[in-house]
Amino acid sequence: MSSPAMAPAMVTGREKESNLARLLGSGSAGIAELAVFHPEEEAFSWLRAEILTHVQVDTIAKRLMSNQTRITNTSQLNQVIFKNQVGATAGRKFVSLFPGLGYAAGYKVLQRIYKYGGQPIARDYLAKHYGRDFEATFGKKTGKAMMHSTAGSLIGIGEIVLLPLDVLKIKRQTNPEAFRGRGIVKIVADEGFGLYRGWGWTAARNAPGSFAVLHPFQLDCLPHQDTETLFGGSAFAKEYLFHLQDYNKATWAQNFVASIAGASASLVVSAPLDVIKTRIQNRNFENPESGFRILTNMARQEGMTSFFKGLVPKLLMTGPKLVFSFWLAQTLIPAFDQALHR
Repeated sequence: MSSPAMAPAMVTGREKESNLARLLGSGSAGIAELAVFHPEEEAFSWLRAEILTHVQVDTIAKRLMSNQTRITNTSQLNQVIFKNQVGATAGRKFVSLFPGLGYAAGYKVLQRIYKYGGQPIARDYLAKHYGRDFEATFGKKTGKAMMHSTAGSLIGIGEIVLLPLDVLKIKRQTNPEAFRGRGIVKIVADEGFGLYRGWGWTAARNAPGSFAVLHPFQLDCLPHQDTETLFGGSAFAKEYLFHLQDYNKATWAQNFVASIAGASASLVVSAPLDVIKTRIQNRNFENPESGFRILTNMARQEGMTSFFKGLVPKLLMTGPKLVFSFWLAQTLIPAFDQALHR
């Protein structure tokens, strides 16, 4: 690798935003996502409660991921999704899809601040110290996109610091009996670092083992993850579809299209590891199971399609959520930066 003194920055001029602008932009995006996609149940009418696009899709996806039986009809699907509320009214069914909302709110805002605010910082570091190496290895255009992908990958690894909130949310969604009436303080005191169970699989989902560029719009889907593919897919769209030299000069429409590319790719390639991670984390605290055993049992008993359980609802709703927050963050960060420099 080149020394810092020899490596020219690949991020120059107004493309490099201030850290304060990044925090403000990413935090605003996370809060806006909660306001749009996680409104309080009182704000919904009974009619809207019956509309699939407004239900808590994350809970549906997690319950489908956790299900180990074969679903062959609508009755079985409803049983998996609504559990003990399957025979309840439409309104009660809808409300039953919002367990762990407090954990989800805290996790979502912190995740968005960390991910969308941290990736540009990692990108700037790579550009300053290793910009010449990326350009020499991949070429000027591809090297820039690959640098964004690598920065997203590094940030994805560090996201495991927020894992306890995600674990508690998943248990509320799929296995509330695991709490046994305990509050969060008691659980943290009792379980300690047990709340980080599955951190290795989470890191594996959040960071690629390896990747290669096969085509300007296609990443070789070896072990990819959502953060790297999110930023990588978006960067490749901006670079090759819109031919942008400065990604922060993208219009709202360009950010929106680029976000769709990143969000769709991230959901598909991270699905298998996401299913394994969810099954590790939804078990009772006193009865853990290793990820490799879960993987083996899934392949043997449920087949390879089981690794993509819950993907359809995630694409239908979580995809737009991710597009919304990523697009808004990518738009607000440069806007805040310009306002702060006036």
